[in-house]
Amino acid sequence: MLIAADATYTLDRYPTGVAVYSREVLNGIAHAHPQVRFLFCYRPHRFLHALSQPLQNNVWRWPLLERGLRPGGLFHGLNQRLPAKPWPVQVATFHDLFVMSHEYSTPEFRARFTAQARHAADHADRIIAVSHFTAREIVRLLNVDPAKIRVIPHGVRFPSTAPIPRENLVLSVGSVQKRKNTARLVRAFASMPDGWRLVLAGGRGYGAEETLREIEHSPGRTRIELLDHVTDQRLADLYRRAAIFAFPSLDEGFGIPLLEAMANGVPVITSNRSAMPEVCGGAGLLVNPEDQEELTHALCSLAGDEQLRETLALRGRARAREFTWEKAAQATWSVYEELVQ
Repeated sequence: MLIAADATYTLDRYPTGVAVYSREVLNGIAHAHPQVRFLFCYRPHRFLHALSQPLQNNVWRWPLLERGLRPGGLFHGLNQRLPAKPWPVQVATFHDLFVMSHEYSTPEFRARFTAQARHAADHADRIIAVSHFTAREIVRLLNVDPAKIRVIPHGVRFPSTAPIPRENLVLSVGSVQKRKNTARLVRAFASMPDGWRLVLAGGRGYGAEETLREIEHSPGRTRIELLDHVTDQRLADLYRRAAIFAFPSLDEGFGIPLLEAMANGVPVITSNRSAMPEVCGGAGLLVNPEDQEELTHALCSLAGDEQLRETLALRGRARAREFTWEKAAQATWSVYEELVQ
C-alpha cells in the first residue's frame, strides 16, 4: 500500500492547529505502520525546506502536489484541499468552514477557500471532520452525504515538566483577529482586579487593527502584553504560569488551545457556540462571546474564586485525557483501511 499526503503544513515555523494536526497524524501513522510506504508531498515553495527535515525510514518526499506523479494508492489532503488531478482514492480533512459562513477574511481569500473546499468535498471518497460541529457544517454548506464523513477529534500532549506556582495571569492563545474576538476580551479584561495581567500570544490576522486600538486606549493597557508568534518552549511556559485561559472565539472548528490549556491544568473560559462546548465537555465556563458583560463576569468570578479555578483545572485535565494523538492517528488509519484493502 502507498499512502501519499500533503505534508506542507508540517513545516510551519510557528505551527497553527492545522500544522500540529498534520505533524502529529502523519508522523504517528508512519511510525505505527513501518511496513507501509508513505509519500509526503509538499507544495513547491516548501520543498527545499523539507529536504533538511529528518524522516522515518518508510517515508519519501515528493515536490509536486498539484501535478506529476500518480503511482496509484491513496492521497490524504489534510486541510480541506485536494490536488486538481485526482488520485485513485482520496481522503480530505476538514477543520472548519467559517470562511464560507462569516466575514472573517477578505473576499478574495473567501472565494479561493470556497472553491478549494467544494472541490475537495466533491472529489473525496471520505471526509474527516475534526468535530461533530464541523461535520454538520460540511453537510449544511457543501451538501455532502453524512455517510461519507468520519469525525476524528484532535489530540493533545500532556506537559512533562513539574508544575510551578500560578501567577495572576490571563492567557489567550491564537492570532489576534476578528474571529478570535480579541478586542472584546481586551475590553472585558479592563474590569479585572489590579494585579492581574493579560497575555495575548499569537500573530496578527484579519481585523487585528480593532484589537490594537482597544489595547492602546484600554485603562488596563499597562497590564496587557501582546506577543507575536511564540516558540513551543515559550508557549509551554505560559501555560504553566497562567491562572486563567480565555478563549472567547466567535467560531472554531475545534480549538486545539482549549485542549492544551486543559492538559496544563489551566481553568478555561470559552464560548458557548460552534465546536467549543463539544471540546470542553463541561470542563470550562461557557459564555456568549458577543456579550461583553457575561465575559467580564466570568473573568472576574474566576479571578476571585481560587476553589473554582482548582475545580475547573481538575475537570479540564480529566477531559483532556480523552483526546490523544495516538487515537487520532489510529482512527485515521481505519479510514484508510475502509478504502484500500
